Amino acid sequence: MTTRNLTASDFESTITSNDIVLVDFWASWCGPCRMFAPVYEASSEEHPDIVFGKVDTEAEQALASAARITSIPTLMAFRDGILVFSQPGALPAAALEQVIAGVRGLDMDDIRSQIAGQQQGAPAAR
Repeated sequence: MTTRNLTASDFESTITSNDIVLVDFWASWCGPCRMFAPVYEASSEEHPDIVFGKVDTEAEQALASAARITSIPTLMAFRDGILVFSQPGALPAAALEQVIAGVRGLDMDDIRSQIAGQQQGAPAAR
């Protein structure tokens, strides 16, 4: 599997219709983004069961803004449609593998329970 470009039109459907999705927010003028790209691409070939998406923050400014991207590169990981990891900065290959292992190892029933508990404890919107 290689990386796939994500846009505002397919971002949400990609995240919600796949088990694990990693998203690299980047720009062509960004040096650290260019350094991270081959690491990310190589990892996508090692993990064909994971969707590796890329969002060009220049072409998809509204999407980057909606995702609250303030620094690039930023890596986000989604599992079962839930954001479970978000960190700016280029990761070395070993750190990216740790993120992937951590995301794979999550107890999603526990995560959903925590989210439900937080939503129940939140004050009602008026």
